[in-house]
Amino acid sequence: MLQNIRDNSQGWIAKTIIGIIVVLMALTGFDAIFQATTNKNEAAKVNGDEISQNELSQAVDMQRRQLMQQLGKDFDASLLDEKMLRDSALKGLIDRKLLLQGAENAKFSFSEAALDQVILQTPEFQVDGKFSSERFDQVIRQLGYSRMQFRQMLTQEMLIGQLRAGVAGSGFVTDAQVLAFARLEKQTRDFAALNIKADPAAVKLTDEEVKAYYDEHAKEFMTPDQVVIDYLELKKSSFFDQVTVKDEDLQTAYQKETANLAEQRRGAHILIEVNDKTTEAQAKAKIEDIQARLAKGEKFEALAKEFSQDPGSANNGGDLGFAGPGVYDPAFETALYGLSKDQVSEPVRTEFGFHLIKLLGVEAPQVPSFASLKDKLTRELKTQQVEQLFVEATKQLEDSSFEASDLAQPAQDLKLTVHTSAPFGREGGEGIAANRAVVTAAFSPEVLDEGANSTAIELDPETVVVVRAKEHRKPEQLPLEAVNTSIRAQLTKEHASSEAKTKAEQLIASLREGKTPLDKPIDGQSWKVTQAATRAQEGVDPTVLQSLFRMPKPESKDKPSFNSVTLADGSLLILRLNAVNEAAAPTDEEKAQYRRFLASRIGQQDFAAYRKQLEAQAEIKRF
Repeated sequence: MLQNIRDNSQGWIAKTIIGIIVVLMALTGFDAIFQATTNKNEAAKVNGDEISQNELSQAVDMQRRQLMQQLGKDFDASLLDEKMLRDSALKGLIDRKLLLQGAENAKFSFSEAALDQVILQTPEFQVDGKFSSERFDQVIRQLGYSRMQFRQMLTQEMLIGQLRAGVAGSGFVTDAQVLAFARLEKQTRDFAALNIKADPAAVKLTDEEVKAYYDEHAKEFMTPDQVVIDYLELKKSSFFDQVTVKDEDLQTAYQKETANLAEQRRGAHILIEVNDKTTEAQAKAKIEDIQARLAKGEKFEALAKEFSQDPGSANNGGDLGFAGPGVYDPAFETALYGLSKDQVSEPVRTEFGFHLIKLLGVEAPQVPSFASLKDKLTRELKTQQVEQLFVEATKQLEDSSFEASDLAQPAQDLKLTVHTSAPFGREGGEGIAANRAVVTAAFSPEVLDEGANSTAIELDPETVVVVRAKEHRKPEQLPLEAVNTSIRAQLTKEHASSEAKTKAEQLIASLREGKTPLDKPIDGQSWKVTQAATRAQEGVDPTVLQSLFRMPKPESKDKPSFNSVTLADGSLLILRLNAVNEAAAPTDEEKAQYRRFLASRIGQQDFAAYRKQLEAQAEIKRF
């Protein structure tokens, strides 16, 4: 236990946690600056809690970006229905707000330390298996979050996750449900399939048909909504050449650095815990018994392996390795620094229990020379000055941009250059437009419609920008010539598929009436027969399987059931269901698997019902 505490206090985990906390505290001021003039217009209210227009804009942009990633980079974003995106995003925000209120009312909570551990242990934030602050910044920046915003979002997700687990985990399943599900799940079906090919070559389109389709679907053929922005970029690195470090400050920093160096002591211990199972008196008696065995000549290392209840050091004979002051419990440290080499202490009581402590070695501090530390100390002192200058310049940029009607004056005040972006849409673009917060600001009503400068936007911990809309390229109708080829391809596929469907329907009617034999090839094509197909049959399209297992059971062997499925290429597949085969009773192992699956599904249904109940009981106002 003490070994674990020592490792965590000096290891990369503790340093990273402390580093994150320090940086986040430093950034709190930035977030306050950035959000000082955020739009306060309300998009909705849920039981009195506000959902802002800014939140809605961010949610719409994120939803659009996710759709663009799913549909591919060549998809035309202008084809997305903005009202549908907005309604969907607002519904999601309302649902989220309801769940957070539900979690709060149910008293769900977790510690900041638990949140830190989630971040530290997330593989996406790690490099070579270890948390990387740079990687963390890179990932959340791509998602459009600052550090504080990401922590807030993650906090909410963890609360909702606790609520979901609490509600969904209460689902249960009866034996009858398990057996009924097993009967359906293990059922197999004998079927045959015949492909009716779509023939695009046989389709003849007229220019009038193409023009009619173009006119009817005019809104689908628009250029994307794009914006060009001017922006000012303030970089922390630009301040390093503006600061100097005095020799006396370096000497002071050196003295402070070396003053903290201390003697390292290598200790070992045997711990007997005081807990719910072991009383104070019992633990003390046990440690005194071990002390007596030491006095009789038994080895400390062997007794530690046998009796110590510190899992981090027991297997190493109680060895805790070298550590300096401030690492251990005060009582433990006092005893350790009072020992001579190879001496064992009297029993020591700490919050963990009773210890016997042995000093294995002492290591004198190695004091580095001033010359070896000069570059490091210079960099640290410069960094402190730069941080202050950067904070002040950010505030000045924020104030100047708020007051100015363009970016020329702020640029002059801070000796910055006005940059201009390439055109980009709501899905983002290259360079500065790859940052989600920039895209959100560029398309916000304040910047795009009212012509205002944005608030300061943190691109990363080293860079802040302010943006202004220079040009708004609104969607325009694409000429027929530009989309003629794609329209013809679409109509050709639709007509060919329609012809194939008509042919398939006629053939199915003939098969049902007995006019066409069931066991003969049709147009030179034989039926492809599959016996005992399962619901996850390999080699069969999932869409075909879904249709197959929805078909009614055949009336008899001579009267199969028929259906058809449209394939991706527009062809039709005729399905002939010959027989339904009932399965054997499930094994105990299968029953257990089915029970877990059904409980999970019922839990999800319960959670969905819980969400609907929250919505039904809530006071929701949309603006």
